[in-house]
Amino acid sequence: MNTLELHSLNKTYGTHRALHNVSLSVPSGSRTVIVGPSGSGKTTLLRMIAGFEFPDSGRLSLNGQTLVDNTHEVPAHQRLIGYVPQDGALFPHMTVAANIGFGLSTKGSARQHRIDELMDSVALDSNMAERWPHELSGGQQQRVALARALAQQPRLMLLDEPFSALDTGLRAAMRKMVARLLEDTGVTAILVTHDQSEALSFADQLAVMRHGQLVQSGHPLDLYRYPEDEQTALFLGDAVVMPARIEAGWAHCDLGRIPVNNHRNNNSAQIMLRPEQLQLLSILPSDAEVAGCRAVVTDRDFSGNTCTLTVELQPLANSEQSGRSLLVRSSGMYAPPAGSTVQVSTIGHAHVLSEV
Repeated sequence: MNTLELHSLNKTYGTHRALHNVSLSVPSGSRTVIVGPSGSGKTTLLRMIAGFEFPDSGRLSLNGQTLVDNTHEVPAHQRLIGYVPQDGALFPHMTVAANIGFGLSTKGSARQHRIDELMDSVALDSNMAERWPHELSGGQQQRVALARALAQQPRLMLLDEPFSALDTGLRAAMRKMVARLLEDTGVTAILVTHDQSEALSFADQLAVMRHGQLVQSGHPLDLYRYPEDEQTALFLGDAVVMPARIEAGWAHCDLGRIPVNNHRNNNSAQIMLRPEQLQLLSILPSDAEVAGCRAVVTDRDFSGNTCTLTVELQPLANSEQSGRSLLVRSSGMYAPPAGSTVQVSTIGHAHVLSEV
């Protein structure tokens, strides 16, 4: 069952096309992440779902109720959709308790009990109830904003880059806390972000936007392994992209002969491997009989448990190709030093991006 259905949404501002024929289904109880570069239309789409903007054409429905079509538009305050903006947007003249309780129809002890429940659900101590927003850290302000949105028992929760102002460690902790909370309450959520790692870790469904269009959607692992095109591949992480000739499920390229996930024969195609699909084995100059592709390590980027290496391929026999530089991820402790000669092998299948 799908909570939200978007059908052919279009939006223009003057001559600028913000959205073009966007269609997307959001499963009930899921976490969908909309990701894309600045200006791709992701925030416009989120505001349209919330009811802050309306499409020029198309249809939007929530739990079977049509919110927008060619005949009518349901205003934002009647949609029962929670919204958490990037800066939290807390009322500065209200305490934490008053912010969370804003909009609650209950009074007296029932109201206080509901506020206490919500504070506990977002891991806020009860002694913080009378604090003012300016007395809170960034993470605490975001939790208050989340509790305030949950107070309305929304049918859908919208999160507009809510973690972007937090430092790296707090950002990861908040992301896990919010994901767990949404799962426990069963609230369907849509997160907008430009952070690729955040999108991949948070999402049940990932939707990639570019130039106002939905380029690709699906499970995050599927999009990471099988992106539609080179731009999507590079947006979702480091990628090794190179030309190849495809024959009977094999790619003939600068890395030699490697299996691909497309068995169609192509005179030429672009293939993609993720850096973690490349393995290095240190070899000595005297190891003349070592099979496979050789390379020289030209640079190391050490980051603790992992190390990103730049290697320059040595052209294969009978090849006119000059040395190609590739990124390879290796164990930080056992990564070969710069200047060493290594054998390069691959794990799994290369993904065929597109015909040239």
